[in-house]
Amino acid sequence: MDFYVIATILIVLSALFGYINIRFLELPNTIGLMLITIVFTLLIFALSYIDPTLHEKQRAFIGKIDFKTILLDVMLSFMLFAGALHTNFQQLKVQRKPILVFATLGTLLSTFFVGIFVFFGLKVIHLNTDFIYCLLFGALISPTDPIAVLGILKKVGAPKQLEAKIVGESLFNDGVGVVIFITIYSIASKGLAHFSAWHTVFEFIKEVGGGLALGGILGYGTFLLLKSIDDYDTEVIITIAAVMGGTLLAQKLHFSAPLAMVVAGLIVGHDTMRESSMSKVTEQYVDKFWELVDVLLNTLLFVMIGMELLMLTFEKEYFLAGILAIPAILLARFLSLQLPIKFYAKKLGFVKHVNTLMTWGGLRGGISIALALSLTTEMHRDLFLVMTYTVVVFSIIGQGLTVGTLIKKLT
Repeated sequence: MDFYVIATILIVLSALFGYINIRFLELPNTIGLMLITIVFTLLIFALSYIDPTLHEKQRAFIGKIDFKTILLDVMLSFMLFAGALHTNFQQLKVQRKPILVFATLGTLLSTFFVGIFVFFGLKVIHLNTDFIYCLLFGALISPTDPIAVLGILKKVGAPKQLEAKIVGESLFNDGVGVVIFITIYSIASKGLAHFSAWHTVFEFIKEVGGGLALGGILGYGTFLLLKSIDDYDTEVIITIAAVMGGTLLAQKLHFSAPLAMVVAGLIVGHDTMRESSMSKVTEQYVDKFWELVDVLLNTLLFVMIGMELLMLTFEKEYFLAGILAIPAILLARFLSLQLPIKFYAKKLGFVKHVNTLMTWGGLRGGISIALALSLTTEMHRDLFLVMTYTVVVFSIIGQGLTVGTLIKKLT
């Protein structure tokens, strides 16, 4: 089955499920698409008891999709650039210090808290795993997903200060989270005997710092190109080239491509930059194009997440572990945000109950599933994939459906 056939099937299903959601359910796209796809997948399971052919064909179809590569190496750069392009830069600038701390120290602390909680929690249900693998799970589940967060927060009308914190942290902690995951993955694969603290710190700084610097160069370079011409067709193509070329360059240099795309998107989307580099017509075309890209890729992503249900190993202990991980992950996020919130609260005047709202509003999504899929059998891939899927489904459907009510109640 070639790429075109796979892409066609995914887009047809995405269009069908999107129509059903808008026409009948009227849920946020992220939630509606995942819910419909899960129901569709469960129906396939039910039909497999009558005729296993359909189930086998769908499982074979999903098996041909390299979810990790498609999301982390292709889709993520486009979605992060699009998200950053439409982010309120002024609010982000005001909140830049706590956002930076949330995305770095917060993600690192959350990784260790989750690792500790899961290590002891799994022992309770007699699933003994090495601490390093629990830490690896902590690294893949700690980054919040801007793709899942953005649409929901805009729909519920969250206060701008709160939206800037949650979205800003989500945009940046993806890149940081992936770097932390790669670092722990390397230790888990090679063993502590081959671990060098200085080398690890150097690689971390190189990935994060290099990604931020490259994003700044890409963003400013794109701005200069857009400013020098007035042709909306060519200018849209320039933004596409910046994302695709920048991602490829970041991968070759071993910099963080997600962080580079976030910075580039913020610079190109900055109000002052827009006014001086784009005509009104160009601005409209650039915005509409990237909105469409964002919607299309979001739709495909959450349909694929729903269909990944077919690839899980159905062991009741694994699902129990996933359910037990949910409160542990929420507690870990709350604790990891507590220190920076206390430090910056008086200086920046945060909204009431900001930690509770950021904890519940920090949704997990496709990035966590993609990282879980990259685990090896020795790293308890089946266990942690089921746990990740359980957490992501609860996060997007459970937290996503209730975060609006919580925001209205507490602010």
